[in-house]
Amino acid sequence: MRTQGLQKKVRFPESSETLETDKSGKKGKVSQGEFAEELSGNLNSQNQEEKLMHSVMENDKDTIDSGKLLADSINQGLGSFMPDMMFDKITQNYTMAKQLFGETMIRQVSGYDPEYVQRNIKIPEFQRELERKIRDRIDTLKKEGYLDKDGLLSDKGLEVAALVTYAEELDKLEPKGFFGDKKQKKKSHYGITEEYRDYKKGDRYKDIAIRKTIKTAIRRGHDKVVKEDLKVFQRESKAHIYIIYAIDASGSMKGEKISLSKKAGIALAYKAINEKDKVGLIAFGTDIKEKVEPTNDFMHLLRKITSIRASAETNIKETVKEASSMFPQTEVTKHLIILTDALPTTGKDPQKEVLDEIANAKNFGITVSVVGINLDSKGEKLAEKMAEIGGGRLYVVKDIEEIDRVVLEDYYSL
Repeated sequence: MRTQGLQKKVRFPESSETLETDKSGKKGKVSQGEFAEELSGNLNSQNQEEKLMHSVMENDKDTIDSGKLLADSINQGLGSFMPDMMFDKITQNYTMAKQLFGETMIRQVSGYDPEYVQRNIKIPEFQRELERKIRDRIDTLKKEGYLDKDGLLSDKGLEVAALVTYAEELDKLEPKGFFGDKKQKKKSHYGITEEYRDYKKGDRYKDIAIRKTIKTAIRRGHDKVVKEDLKVFQRESKAHIYIIYAIDASGSMKGEKISLSKKAGIALAYKAINEKDKVGLIAFGTDIKEKVEPTNDFMHLLRKITSIRASAETNIKETVKEASSMFPQTEVTKHLIILTDALPTTGKDPQKEVLDEIANAKNFGITVSVVGINLDSKGEKLAEKMAEIGGGRLYVVKDIEEIDRVVLEDYYSL
């Protein structure tokens, strides 16, 4: 894991200006500062979070390694850490163990390179050393409070996994300039006049830019204005954006795909909340596994995104239906991003049901974009129809390292 630069990069989205009351009872403005989260419970959890964040910012190798290991265990769908089970799986069938745990987990829990483990796994002396290292590593995670006595992930373990995942994503994207200012491109009848474009069917006549239209006709040598000369005002919207990130958590997403998809969701939440927009979350498989109403609570989103595990089938219809109910009824920009690697597999006629549900969402002012990961030709055709009906965009991703970039690109297009 590349840890250099985490200290200067790890921070939270800023909040809006607030009012603070001093001892005399007077209220005054507080300038923008660090993102503030309203928490319930005692102060211990807040102190714990601050200590963990400090460790990550200071590049504490043990903390970062533990966070990476725990995040990978979630992404691999591992329910608990049991040293005997892990040792047995690795020594009895290494190929199967690699599929179950992933190479990163094997490296982190054993302390050896996966190729070295594979080469020496049948040597009795190495097996004894490997068993000891696995047991020591899991005991350490328990002593640190990242696992409970039964080897299950604790709240503290989820916290450090979330913070390390977040730090990794910012460390990757910030040097490439992905977190610059976002220019709002969504047009509104009530925004500030920004620029002109060609007239198209459906535009309001009151938005025709008469002077610009006449100048265009004269420049083209026309004796009278024709349809092709018509120009209309484009107006910059002042409305907030509500965006829901729907991530496929079916079994085929397990491992690196769901890991990178989560990081893309974290990048989206970080950027959108900084822009004063709100982000919601849906994790879907056979049914809705996790959901968060559109919010500006970054830490809550971070924890929920990190905790998603992959399993079961793909139900996109219910995802669209659920997302439609999560948007407010007010006049805001409503957008749904669906990230999936497979066709819908539930329902009597899954494809038709999905398209019908997207058409219903569009009728309520919700646009839908699709990020398709390594889809086959049939899947691409369906995804294209989904984006077309939903008035959004289709992104066909062949290189999964690009997921975060395309998700941010879709947000920037709104």
